[in-house]
Amino acid sequence: MYPLLPVSLFCFLPLALMLGEDSPLDCVPRKTVPYHTNNSKLFREDGVWNYSIMLLREDLGLLLLGAREVVYALDLNNISNKNASVKWEVTVPQQEGCKNKGKNPEIECKNYIRILHTMEDGRMYVCGTNAFDPECDYMSYADGELTLENKREDGKGKCPFDPFQRYSSIMVGKDLYSATSMNFLGSEPVVMRSSSVSIRTEFKSTWLNEPNFISMAQMPESEDDDRGDDDKVYLFFSEIAVEYDFYSKLVVSCVARVCKGDLGGQRTLQKKWTSFLKARMDCPVLESQLPYVIQDTYRWCEPQQHWRSCLFYAVFTPQSDTSDLSAVCAYRVADISRVFSEGKYKTPVTVETSFVKWVMYSGDVPSPRPGACIDNEARKQGITRTLDLPDRTLQFIRDRPLMDQAVKPVGDRPLLVRRGATFTRIIVDQVQAADGRKYKVMFIGTEKGTLLKAVNYDGEMFIIEEVEILQSQEPIKILRFSNSTRQIYAGSENGAVQVPLATCGRCLSCMDCVLARDPYCGWDEVDAKCVALASAERELIQSVKHGNASLCPDADPVKPVTQSIWPNSHLKLRCLPLSNLAQPSWLRDGSSLPPSARFQLLRDGLLILNASASDAGRYRCLSLERSHNNLYATSVAEYQVGIASGKGGDSGQRPSPQAQDGPSLTGLQATVGLLVVLLAVLLSWNIYKGHLPLTRVCRPKKGAERAEKLEQAPGYGSSVTQQEAQKPALAEGKPLVSELGNSSHNNHTGGEVEFSAEVEENASPKLTLQYIKDESEI
Repeated sequence: MYPLLPVSLFCFLPLALMLGEDSPLDCVPRKTVPYHTNNSKLFREDGVWNYSIMLLREDLGLLLLGAREVVYALDLNNISNKNASVKWEVTVPQQEGCKNKGKNPEIECKNYIRILHTMEDGRMYVCGTNAFDPECDYMSYADGELTLENKREDGKGKCPFDPFQRYSSIMVGKDLYSATSMNFLGSEPVVMRSSSVSIRTEFKSTWLNEPNFISMAQMPESEDDDRGDDDKVYLFFSEIAVEYDFYSKLVVSCVARVCKGDLGGQRTLQKKWTSFLKARMDCPVLESQLPYVIQDTYRWCEPQQHWRSCLFYAVFTPQSDTSDLSAVCAYRVADISRVFSEGKYKTPVTVETSFVKWVMYSGDVPSPRPGACIDNEARKQGITRTLDLPDRTLQFIRDRPLMDQAVKPVGDRPLLVRRGATFTRIIVDQVQAADGRKYKVMFIGTEKGTLLKAVNYDGEMFIIEEVEILQSQEPIKILRFSNSTRQIYAGSENGAVQVPLATCGRCLSCMDCVLARDPYCGWDEVDAKCVALASAERELIQSVKHGNASLCPDADPVKPVTQSIWPNSHLKLRCLPLSNLAQPSWLRDGSSLPPSARFQLLRDGLLILNASASDAGRYRCLSLERSHNNLYATSVAEYQVGIASGKGGDSGQRPSPQAQDGPSLTGLQATVGLLVVLLAVLLSWNIYKGHLPLTRVCRPKKGAERAEKLEQAPGYGSSVTQQEAQKPALAEGKPLVSELGNSSHNNHTGGEVEFSAEVEENASPKLTLQYIKDESEI
């Protein structure tokens, strides 16, 4: 780290102000890491696709990975190592039956694994689409072998028919809760519990209206609850809104919940949920006119804390093509629970033209409260099961499952808003930084195969890095995280990858490490490298909340590189800033480089045009990065530039014309002049022989072609910069010799050629070529 001269600070003031402009909608990653095999560990097999289902078995040290017609058991520490696999392929009759129903036999009529859950006895429950005829089975792992037990069960209502339809499921004890479609066409959405007493939703648009199921989660709300409440299962989904009057379909995001002990009603709502309630979720983005649509959720619960402190992190994307923003909002379980237990209901009302309008219900609410679980208040009335609920309560909830109040995010605003690749999946981890505070780090997958690491520091959105983990730039379909290995696992259409939480080795200096504000990393002053806090043996330099890089010691000076440049030629001095948030700035002989047309400031360096003796000197490139109210400068590169003289011992050698990438300008001029003379002689000879008339009308088409060729000729209408941009890039550190010069004019001694255009009304212009023998004829 080098101190800046006072004059340099004065010159850098406008840049500092520019860096200080902060827009919440322009949150860019501090670093963008392109794809490299070192970024992740990959697993894929030829001929297998759709690696989109994962089950972590930390007790077995395995990652169970479901793909198309196969389940893999991979080493949890290195998923590139396959321990076992088992195939589950469709039969020929099943594939033919699927084909006869109009489905693609090579794509849709396969068995896509869609459900993988651990059971209480250690076995696994697995379901697949099975050529649009879903089935489920039991699977076990023993002695390094993965085995299907061939105890096939009907998968309707558990697993989707369509392999490309969104769905969700969760195993709670011995019961499977699922949200999918009940029929081949996908027109009967259902939220179902498969158990000894199966319960499902009504087939009514007021319950589910063209839903897109996202995720499910269980909450142990019976623990330490003085009301004697029941555990809940929450469902997140989006659907076409029934409560809004729009000409087109409006999609809204929703959260619904059911009670674990729900057995359905006695007469009304038989084998149907009596506790199904849903509420709209808001994630307000500043420029959005339409509500954003939920795409994924992750439940975070503080260890050893009450369930009310749990959070749901959710990813939202726009429902129109007019915006390219994605957002992350967080919701407290306590806030969601309060909307269902204390909020008002919406009710449908028929207006004049038989149109149904939804308004807030203001009438009397039956007791027990509709949609509530069986609690102490209900037990006082002699109601111990949902089968004992009165019909008035059941009829109310059957017709009014929608709450009037929407669930608001924490802080009434998103934790992160980013413009660019659409968010697809999210997981969250908590880490304790060097300051003793705990920070929640969000890992967000995108549709371009990148993984974002982001933190919200007390309302400040900050993206640490964006790493390209999939070479094919395809959407990330699933994200999982292991506490035992501290690794992230991502699945896509073409493979699965494993990436670490901490990537401290990407920072090569103390300032770079501190300005990264990564709670996983700190600078080890003894070893002089950026290391993970979890493996550190001594106190590290870290400042995640403020990014205070002044804590770093002075860096070693950068070794200058000698460069030579010929007069009137060009030279590029390479310099890359430390991050996307940094800006390069150049000093010459200790002073800020004055603005000039001959100095082109590029993102990756400085281009010196038409050099002269005054351009010699020492050039230093600084990377300027602002963190909060402080501006930090790091010396990235230094060059000692001299003017080459061509004398012996001079480091700069003028390249010979043969060393250029193309023909020299002098040779080109000579060639063009010779061709012009030959053309004039040929033209004169043809006229002398009478082969060509003295006056000839050229066709417009040929004239246009001639003009087009003239425009495409080298040097036509182009500036110096454009000519240089067309040349191949030269090797770094070599002077770039200018090939530009004054064009010579060729005079015709035998006469002159005159071009004239004759334009008639409503006709194309005609180009006339006339040869004049003598100047007296003009």
